[in-house]
Order: sequence, then C-alpha cells, then structure tokens
Amino acid sequence: MCNKYANTLNQILMQDYFRVMREHDRLGNAEPLPAIWPKYEAPVLRLTPDGDCELVRMHWGFLTPQVSKKTGKPIKPAAWNNARDDKLRTEPLWKDSFRNRRCLIPASAFCETKGRNPAVDVWFGVGQESNPSPFAFAGLWRQGQPGVEGEEGTWLTHTMITTVANDLVKPVHPLRMPVILAP
Repeated sequence: MCNKYANTLNQILMQDYFRVMREHDRLGNAEPLPAIWPKYEAPVLRLTPDGDCELVRMHWGFLTPQVSKKTGKPIKPAAWNNARDDKLRTEPLWKDSFRNRRCLIPASAFCETKGRNPAVDVWFGVGQESNPSPFAFAGLWRQGQPGVEGEEGTWLTHTMITTVANDLVKPVHPLRMPVILAP
C-alpha cells in the first residue's frame, strides 16, 4: 500500500485551497516535494486548540518501539505509515488519534508499485495530468511516541488512512489505497 506520495503544491496555493490564514502557516519556506517516503517530513493540516486550520511539518509514520531479537536492546523504531479504515476504532495504535487528532495530508499524487523484478511505480492524481488538482488524504496525527526515546520521541507524526482499492487503483494494487477526501 501507498509508501510514497508527492506534494508539489505551491505553499500559497495550499494556504488558499485549504483556507489557512498566513499566521497559521508553520511551514517556513516550503519547497515542492516530488517524493515523500515514510519517516520523511511533509506538510499536514490540523486544527489548533481554537479550531483554526494550521499547516505544520510532520514525519510520516507513527513510531513504535522495537527491540533487537538478538540482543534484546532497543533499535530504530518502526514507522506505521498507513492505518486501515476498518481498524481505526479498535486498534490501540490508532484509536486515540482517530477520536482526537484527525488531519488532512495535502498531496498532488500518490504512488503504488506494480510487480517485481522490475517493479514499476504507477502514479495517481486528481484532475488532468497537464493540470493536476490539489487534494488531501484522510490522516491521523500525534506528538511524541510512547516508549520511543531521544529525538524521535518528540516528533510530530502523521499516518495515512487507507481503504479498499477503487477500480482505478485495483489493477495496480488490488487491496488498499489512501482515502482521498472530496473538496
């Protein structure tokens, strides 16, 4: 399932399209991102405590602690970059964020990989290829990761919600795809 997406949207376009007041844009000078992989930073829209929409940078993937099977010592945390829509209310990793911290993940395209040896990347977007439309994935976010120490424990992270693949995506990835929200 989706392990790469793009956000090549102009920052001003994101502010206008998602109705973000300039004082709630925390991105700094955001560059277009033609390829975003798990653990990479990307723009995310979330609500402030006052209910305003703000643009912030978050790493892609909820981090969970891991321990080496050989040594029993902590190793680099795993990143859960996708959350299945049918498990949001029941799985402990997603449950609290689904209730309290939903977000939008601005995008211009997402990638699914078809086949192996060689694998082929197939990109999907909204609108025409010559004039793509901005869109957003449904997402969840959280700050800090229980059981993860060091710098990674304080990251803001987001995860993308996935659902059953539609007819367009099914030939490439038959099971799952990101939830794309209507404007």
